[in-house]
Amino acid sequence: MLRVVSWNINGIRSPRQGVVYEEPNNRTTMAMGRILDNLDADIVCFQETKVTRDALTEPLAIIEGYNSYFSFSRNRSGYSGVATFCKDSATPVAAEEGLSGLLATQNGDVGCYGNMDEFTQEELRSLDSEGRALLTQHKIRTWEGKEKTLTLINVYCPHADPGKPERLAFKMRFYRLLQIRAEALLAAGSHVIILGDLNTAHRPIDHWDAVNLEYFEEDPGRKWMDGLLSNLGCQAGSHGGPFIDSYRCFQPKQEGAFTCWSTVTGARHLNYGSRLDYVLGDRTLVIDTFQASFLLPEMMGSDHCPVGAVLSVSSVPAKQCPPLCTRFLPEFAGTQLKILHFLVHLKQDPVFKQSALPLSNQTQVQMRPNKARVHSTRPRPTSTKGQKQLMSYFQSSSSRLQASANLELPSLGTLVTPKTPEDKVTAKVVEGQSKASEAKNEKEVRISFWKSVLGGPLPMPLCRGHKEPCVMRTVKKPGPNLGRHFYMCARPQGPPTDPSARCNFFLWSRPS
Repeated sequence: MLRVVSWNINGIRSPRQGVVYEEPNNRTTMAMGRILDNLDADIVCFQETKVTRDALTEPLAIIEGYNSYFSFSRNRSGYSGVATFCKDSATPVAAEEGLSGLLATQNGDVGCYGNMDEFTQEELRSLDSEGRALLTQHKIRTWEGKEKTLTLINVYCPHADPGKPERLAFKMRFYRLLQIRAEALLAAGSHVIILGDLNTAHRPIDHWDAVNLEYFEEDPGRKWMDGLLSNLGCQAGSHGGPFIDSYRCFQPKQEGAFTCWSTVTGARHLNYGSRLDYVLGDRTLVIDTFQASFLLPEMMGSDHCPVGAVLSVSSVPAKQCPPLCTRFLPEFAGTQLKILHFLVHLKQDPVFKQSALPLSNQTQVQMRPNKARVHSTRPRPTSTKGQKQLMSYFQSSSSRLQASANLELPSLGTLVTPKTPEDKVTAKVVEGQSKASEAKNEKEVRISFWKSVLGGPLPMPLCRGHKEPCVMRTVKKPGPNLGRHFYMCARPQGPPTDPSARCNFFLWSRPS
């Protein structure tokens, strides 16, 4: 059996520890090795790693029993990025970064690019510059003993921001490039699996609030998926695209099967989300070899949950990892050059010997061994002219005592000395209490002053639906209210018919 899993991990926030997942009243830290153990898959594909090459550390990249492959964003730091971890028993025969072929190294790459004449070189370079695609090609063996080629395309598709129409165009061009590459691999005889975060909920059943979204079916991303996927699941007589949504193949009518929830509103607690993560396989592969397709909503660590599939095939591992493997990077392979490699020893430099000038007699004397000066007992004359010696800035102890004797000391009559030890102790206690009392009074005066100046935070208003304290939020959408604070119900977001979900209470905060 071959088990593949995909997970949008939403950022590797702690390079030494692994992944830090934060939600209200929930903070979880997981090391990469433990994540892979929990997923228990032969091939694990991560999206949105948000790690650059200079921030990638060995505990994240080199995991015992696995070989890893990373694609980094070349435009922005801490943005996008995908990674694929393969067990040594599923070592790929080829690996490649990007969809266009512009990032291929011509050594161990996957190949099969299709006709990309509709794209300019600048556009292809831009589509591959955000680290959104990674391909690994594997040899698999069916139960009949036939060896075949399987190519996994690990993708993190762009998000279409409603306020940025250029990002919608970028997303659709990325979709188009992905389809061309996948179909070219199919035409070359390879089976293909597209898995990852496609950033589109395909059908109304895949989105909780689809009935309230205007023109849901007319979304360009959903129309693209309609053309890519077969519309009748796994039935042999179905028509449509060359790929199958494996989860809907096994669970065609399962409601509430979501993979992404808002962490800001706590929507995961009431399963108020959408399905953005998929395992898509070509028709023949899904019908002949897929045994199951699943979601893992109980797996915490991101605002997404893992998705995966089980195939009734075995992997035929390659004898050697492809050159793209992370363990071959100079910073992890131990092949970095040391600074001594860039320095030349003076005795071995003939140019230095030729260019050296004759030394003067005085310089030659100064360069003689120090033994002559060590054994010399001839006293050196001291000169009052020229630079002063260091000792001239210090005074002897006798001179300091003589100077201190000229100081005027206070008379004994001015000193107040207790008559008895008991009086001395009493005086110290009284003095200490007086100082403590003065400090306490001064602190109280200071606190009273600031309380009169600062009114302090107002109590949280109560929402009308549950009569519970609200939470304060900040407007982040560009517009006249950007940065303005408001109050809303503190409960997690959920369906309007659920009384335990957040009510629609809203109140602007007072002007600052």
